[in-house]
Amino acid sequence: MDLISCEELKNKLDKNDNFKLVFCLGEWHFKAMHIPGSINIDSPEKVVAQLDRNDEIVVYCASESCPASVMAYHALKSNGFNNVRRFAGGIEEWQQKGFTLEGDMVS
Repeated sequence: MDLISCEELKNKLDKNDNFKLVFCLGEWHFKAMHIPGSINIDSPEKVVAQLDRNDEIVVYCASESCPASVMAYHALKSNGFNNVRRFAGGIEEWQQKGFTLEGDMVS
């Protein structure tokens, strides 16, 4: 699995790199809290259908132990998406680092 570190992801966002940052949990979770610039696609089937194979894609979910981004990553790779990475730490690591989050549950 091709991973991206928290710091590398933050750097890509700060530079406004052209990539799709995909939050892989449901709409309720997305509305509660997500990394700014994220789009919400909540199933492996939808992630394959809604993204372009030429896109650079980073998938993430709640934490390293959360399986949603793992399933999305494998769905994309098995459907011919070659430029896919997983931010394994997810919301949990992003928040621990003190980076900005958006959503209704962000104080």
